[in-house]
This record gives sequence, C-alpha cells and structure tokens, in this order.
Amino acid sequence: MNSVSIGEPWMWGVFIAFVLAMLALDLFVFGGRKAHKVGVKEAAAWSLVWVSLALAFNAGLWWYLKGSVGPEIADRKALEFLTGYLIEKSLSVDNVFIFLLIFSSFHVAAEYQRRVLIYGVLGAIVMRAIMILAGAWVVQEFSWVLYLFGAFLVVTGMRMLVMAEKKTDLEKNPVLKFARRHLRISEGHHGEKFSVMQDGVRYFTPLFLVLILIEASDLVFAVDSIPAIFAITTDPFIVFTSNIFAIMGLRALYFLMADVADRFHLLKYGLAMVLTFIGAKMLVAPWYHVPVAASLAIVAVLIGASVIASLIATRPDVHGKPRD
Repeated sequence: MNSVSIGEPWMWGVFIAFVLAMLALDLFVFGGRKAHKVGVKEAAAWSLVWVSLALAFNAGLWWYLKGSVGPEIADRKALEFLTGYLIEKSLSVDNVFIFLLIFSSFHVAAEYQRRVLIYGVLGAIVMRAIMILAGAWVVQEFSWVLYLFGAFLVVTGMRMLVMAEKKTDLEKNPVLKFARRHLRISEGHHGEKFSVMQDGVRYFTPLFLVLILIEASDLVFAVDSIPAIFAITTDPFIVFTSNIFAIMGLRALYFLMADVADRFHLLKYGLAMVLTFIGAKMLVAPWYHVPVAASLAIVAVLIGASVIASLIATRPDVHGKPRD
C-alpha cells in the first residue's frame, strides 16, 4: 500500500481553512449560539449539506489529480476517499447511539444538547488530527503495525457483536466516577452553563459531566475508526479529509436520528461486521489484497443490509404498534 501523500502544503492549508470557515458559520451565523431544539428538517438539511460538500470535495480532488498526476491515480484516490468516508460515516452512527444514552441518562433537554455537541465535534476534530498524524508516521516507520491494527479491529468487531444487546451502565464509567470524586458538582440543571457560582464557590454543572463523557467517547471511537481508515489508505491527506468530513456532519446526524434511533437497533451488528471485515482485510494483506472497490461494495452491503433489516424488524404491525 502506497504511503506517499498526494496532499501538497497548499491543499492542507485550503482544507483546514475551509473547515475553520464552516465551523465559524455554524457557530456564529446559522443559529449555533442560540439555545434551541434542532428539528428534523434542520438536521436533514445540514446532513444533506455535509454529504454534498464531501462528494463535491471528492469530485474536485479527482478533477485536480486527473490533470496533475493522471487519471489512474485520480481514480484510485477518489475511490479511497469515498470508501474511507463511508466507513467513517457509518462508524459515527455508533457515536450517535452513545450520545443518546448519555443525554437521556442525564435528562438533558433537547435545546441544551446543541452546545455540548459543538464542543464534542471540536474535540473530535482535534483528537482525530493528532491520532491521524501520529498513525501515519507510525505506519510509515513501522509497516508491521498495520497487522496490529487489523487484529485490534477483529477483536473490537467480535466484541461489538457479543455486546450489541447489552445495556451500558454509565454509573460504572471510570471517567464519570473520577470526575464526581474530584469536582464540585451542582444540583439541578443550569441551561447551557458548564459551571456556576454558588455562595462564592465555583461548581461544575451536570452538563459539564455530560461534556466530559462525550469527549471521552470521542476518544474511544477515534481509537476504533483511525485503524479502520488505514486499512483503505495510508495517505494522510485522504485519511484526514475523509475523517473530518464524517465528523463535521456528526451533530446533524445526531439530531436526525435522535427520535428514530430505536428503529436502527440492528445497525450495531452491521457496524461490528464492518470492523471485523476491515480487520481481516488487513491481516490477509500479505497473501491477498482486497481491492478498494470491493471493500467499498462489501461495507455498503453490510451497512445497507443492517439498515433494511432494522426497518423491517421494527415496522408497525397490522394494529399500528411497533413490532418487538
């Protein structure tokens, strides 16, 4: 697998400037600073925007590479981006399930979830950037680490299959236990505030605990998803851009799925099989190289089949009641 990056310095600069500009628009122009419940229409519109921008970026990258390095490399890199984006977008759905669990456990009102998710996305971008750059260097210096990534993904995928139906108990979370032991936590909710002054003493609000858990889950999912993208390409620019586009649409995806997540409960099995397949792909690489196009097709089939199965399993019966 070729680890030479097609990302020139100006390409990195333009992409990072684009990401910062989009974040600024989201935060300061399109209602990002106002506490409000994000409706399905708004979430669907933003989801469409992010997917369209990712596809437009891929088309632009293909067009530029076709003229500068030839159609063969352009086709390969565009396919790597599309496959990586689909994998990362699919895995981000698992983030959504965890976010829903955290918000519901702390009884956070819908209009106050938006600010936490903004910081969650920012934290995820920073963590992914650091891990991608570190991972790219490690893979370039020690190519055998890809087999460790593969074994890790197989184990993670199998564990997800076994644990898919198990309920997560947040009260046993070590991060939450540590925070409660070392921080002053106020009683009740305080809107979007992460801290308040009470009797001249600074207290952190329960929403700050939610933020800590969101950031911790971002870190855990980054550990899962970064090895997965390196199974498709070791080009840092493709890894970074496909990851960031998937993460930028995470907040919209959350609000889009918030009210219908129960209808996609079988999706976790599809995601587990995707991780297992990708890990196996990395482990068999010395004997057989699975083409990127085949990987794209297999991932799409696994995700699509689990979505369809979920919708069929949860469709209402003849009396209009959801099936078990």
